Amino acid sequence: MATKKQVTAAKRNVKKAQAGAKQKRSIASMPAGTRSALGKQGAAVAQRKRSGGSSPKTRQELYDIAKRRNLAGRSKMGRDELARALGYK
Repeated sequence: MATKKQVTAAKRNVKKAQAGAKQKRSIASMPAGTRSALGKQGAAVAQRKRSGGSSPKTRQELYDIAKRRNLAGRSKMGRDELARALGYK
């Protein structure tokens, strides 16, 4: 059995490793195809935002609603899947 101090240290190390991994994932170091796809996704979000309307537009907004409704599997769903599951499309 690990002591409380060891468990705390392990959790801290995991958080540090996750933070370091996130820092290395910059858009500039991604392949050109990925950068292009991200740009297209961003443009699509901007277009949805400009078109107005009261329905949620971003994945984060849909995720927040799914969380309130306790929708199973929401963390693995993309924007379109969340919208379908919530009945927006």
